[in-house]
Amino acid sequence: MLAAAPFADPWRFQSNVEVYLLVAFLIGAYVYMVRAIGPKAVRPGEQVISRRNLRCFIGAMVMLFVASTWPIHQIGEDYLYSAHMVQHMMLSYFLPPLVLLATPEWLLRVLVGNGATYRVVRFFAKPVVAGVLFNGMVMILHIPGVVNTSTENGVLHFLLHLLVVLLSVLMWMPVVGPLEELQMKPGGKMIYLFLMGVVPTVPAAWMAMAEKPVYRHYGNQPVRVWNIDAINDQQVAGLIMKVGGGIFLWVIVVYMFFKRFGIAGAGENSYRRAEQGPMAPSARKPRSPSTR
Repeated sequence: MLAAAPFADPWRFQSNVEVYLLVAFLIGAYVYMVRAIGPKAVRPGEQVISRRNLRCFIGAMVMLFVASTWPIHQIGEDYLYSAHMVQHMMLSYFLPPLVLLATPEWLLRVLVGNGATYRVVRFFAKPVVAGVLFNGMVMILHIPGVVNTSTENGVLHFLLHLLVVLLSVLMWMPVVGPLEELQMKPGGKMIYLFLMGVVPTVPAAWMAMAEKPVYRHYGNQPVRVWNIDAINDQQVAGLIMKVGGGIFLWVIVVYMFFKRFGIAGAGENSYRRAEQGPMAPSARKPRSPSTR
């Protein structure tokens, strides 16, 4: 039976007041915008938010809270890189689309306006720009020096997480963003998401195949949560990044494919033979009375 001592420190509850305040602020701001600004921003009789907007907002707040507080945040920051990878997955793959789906079109237009801010968002939300920035950030986040320094510097750690979320929102904007003019066509979305799942496999494979710990901070921990050694922890992190992120994106691609072509092409791909000849409905014309 495992001793209780190794579990005492990693699992000790630690509060994250800044996260509590951030989530409370976001909820208050959303409620204010919906109640005070929304009725003035939409046409008379038009719905301010939909049920899907509300459900996605609740999901986004729960996701942000879970990913940024105890125990995932503490375990991921101090003990297990695999837990840190779960945190990154939640902040970059799961949270951003929920945020965008929770945002009605009028709300984003109120926030960005029609001037310089809108032009900046429009530029950085271009698929090539957003995709390059997002994947570049993914690569930077796995540089050993960046990882080791960020775990020892709280301000840098926070700024990196903030940058991850912002770039992830831009990456998802061409797919599920509320502004229709910034969205790609269905075929482009599928190719785009497929490519977004390719680049992260590089650092994931590197971590999974490494024969020694690549991050000093996680390799030198005197306490091992669940008795997972540094190498296994690193391999699990690579597996989460490669399989978890890739499968999530590719499942969305498959869903889009069947939604786009499964229904639209149902008639063209039907095995039923179209009625032709004199008995087809279009060929049945009333016979004019014959004359003798």
